[in-house]
Amino acid sequence: MKKQNRQMRLRFIAISAALIYSLTSLAQNNEVVIDKIIAKVDDYIILKSELERSYLDFLSRGQMRGSNAKCQILQQLVVNKMLMAQSEIDSIFVLDAEVNQNLDRRMSVMAQQFGGEEEIEKAYGKSIAQIRSEIFDNIKEQLTIQRMQSELTSDMKVTPAEVKKFFKNIPQDSLPYFSTEVSVAQIVKEAKPGKIQKDKVKNLMLDIRSRLESGESFAALAKQYSQDPGSASRGGELGFFSRGELAPEYEAAALSMKPGDISMPVETQFGFHLIQLQEKRGNTFKTRHILITPQPNRDDYQKTENYLDSIRNKIMTDSITFQAAAKEYSDDQLTSSAGGFFQDETGALRVPADQLDPNIFFTIDTMKIGNITKPIRFQKEDGSYAFRIIYYKDKVAPHQANLDLDYQKIAAATLNQKKNRRISEWFEKARGNVFIEIDPEYDYCNLTN
Repeated sequence: MKKQNRQMRLRFIAISAALIYSLTSLAQNNEVVIDKIIAKVDDYIILKSELERSYLDFLSRGQMRGSNAKCQILQQLVVNKMLMAQSEIDSIFVLDAEVNQNLDRRMSVMAQQFGGEEEIEKAYGKSIAQIRSEIFDNIKEQLTIQRMQSELTSDMKVTPAEVKKFFKNIPQDSLPYFSTEVSVAQIVKEAKPGKIQKDKVKNLMLDIRSRLESGESFAALAKQYSQDPGSASRGGELGFFSRGELAPEYEAAALSMKPGDISMPVETQFGFHLIQLQEKRGNTFKTRHILITPQPNRDDYQKTENYLDSIRNKIMTDSITFQAAAKEYSDDQLTSSAGGFFQDETGALRVPADQLDPNIFFTIDTMKIGNITKPIRFQKEDGSYAFRIIYYKDKVAPHQANLDLDYQKIAAATLNQKKNRRISEWFEKARGNVFIEIDPEYDYCNLTN
């Protein structure tokens, strides 16, 4: 249900990559493929098609072919299955509710990229419900592996000495070359609908509720009216959630009802809901809902623009720094905690210029370093509009990696290597505690010795 702005193209790719991989797998699975089990790790299996898809993905990123590469990929798949097996031993689980929330967000991103859920269905010849069902287990496994890896490496840090040593060991001719990078920050204000718009939605929802009370289908009306991209196509079905996982107002209303009851309109940060409690089971409950989000009118947008301009004036008169204002006022959760700055995948506050959102890229192209724009209206991923001011702090010319300019990136690479080493050490110790069987076809990989 939660909607977020796209921070930059780099972030967009990171969010949706796993789902794109899963959808690609679905498309390939539509073809007739002779498959077989090539590895077993306790109760978990690895299919040959899984290895081949991972290898094709590896090659698509410009990597070199070779049997050693395929062995490394197979080993990583085995490690992943071992992490799954270990998660059961350590009682580390991912709730279905978490998977559904993650899947809702990814499907929403994909719908925006494809141009709607209908286009996704056309592309893969399956309904959204079928697609969700088929990739649910993939997403759950990904989240479980991430959680298990975090358990094994969450205490790890690197010292400046380790970073310098790591950098020194990189051959000079292997140092990465970075294109033009920029330090850019933003403060975003979303227009909030006023009383007039909220009253319109509440009246519509009361009308829908009357129709439900008269016997009309909840599922049909949810598909017609609900604006929740994750549940509308499923007739508003949300499934089971535990206490504390949904908006407090939503949960309070749901738990105050008897199964079958339909609530009056309930307001949360996402809009107004009509909720039907379907079942209570221990500390979990199952509901379906119809969500309608009020949209701001012209006056609401004007108030927002004026308010953001007043924040800019405070910054320009040194009453507050841009970073402090972003943390206090910005509605963009992806950038506000970093003082409004866009970050790369390592957390560095400098990003490749060509990986910024095109609108921001073309805006800073006309700016002088150090300048802050007036409020600019822009369209968010969900189709709504907001305002932002952009601060162009710095620009770094193309260069070969060095400790002075790229310390944060190099530190992240150092930490990643350190974490990988710990995972490998864990693998060596843990593989004796689980049953591992590899198809003789892959004996040359020497994974069991």
